[in-house]
Amino acid sequence: MNKKLIFIAEIGLNHNGNFDLCFELIKQAKLAGADIVKFQLGWRDNKNEINQFDKKKISKLVEWTNYFEIELLFSIISKKAWNLIKPFNFQKFKIASRTVKYDMDLVKEILKKKKKTIISLGMWNKKATPFKKNKYIYYLWCLSKYPCEPKDLKKLPKNFNKSPYYGYSDHSIGIETSILAISRGAKIIEKHFTLDKSNTSIRDHSLSATPDEFRQMVNIGRDIYKKINMGI
Repeated sequence: MNKKLIFIAEIGLNHNGNFDLCFELIKQAKLAGADIVKFQLGWRDNKNEINQFDKKKISKLVEWTNYFEIELLFSIISKKAWNLIKPFNFQKFKIASRTVKYDMDLVKEILKKKKKTIISLGMWNKKATPFKKNKYIYYLWCLSKYPCEPKDLKKLPKNFNKSPYYGYSDHSIGIETSILAISRGAKIIEKHFTLDKSNTSIRDHSLSATPDEFRQMVNIGRDIYKKINMGI
């Protein structure tokens, strides 16, 4: 990741099943300063559910993200999703907490590609990480609770540089905990992203950042990160 502070706008299911809305979400994420936009592949993707992607739609997302000059990333949640995405030759993958817990064989198969892989450990309850750190693996600290309350976050690393974690996947309400994580050395921040926090169709909207909130988080976070690297 070249030690750059990376902001991931997690669109996830916040398109509400309206694929055309993805275009506006990608656009607004770019304008808010995100480096990466992320979607979930293999979750709630059965017939008549809201998150159905096929090769045509993935190709369109590639086209849109190329147009806005922002990186596209997918959480790979099932073997079906993995088979769908392999022909696109992405250079970076995301593995969700639930995949680590429920499908370790899939995780191992993805890691065999030896490409940069961001792994959330929100459901991992062992002291040691599932795999030794190497130049391909980037662990994110998170809690698989939606939303996380402040009392849930007491184990947020005090110093990410002395922990196994490279960054933080934020499921709390607001941007404060993400900013706190940056001040403690996190180099990747993943935050859910929405155009409408009042939408109740998907639980993720309430814990997501709006474009204005995401932009504020990016601006404050980059300033903090700059000062840390100056030795302040």
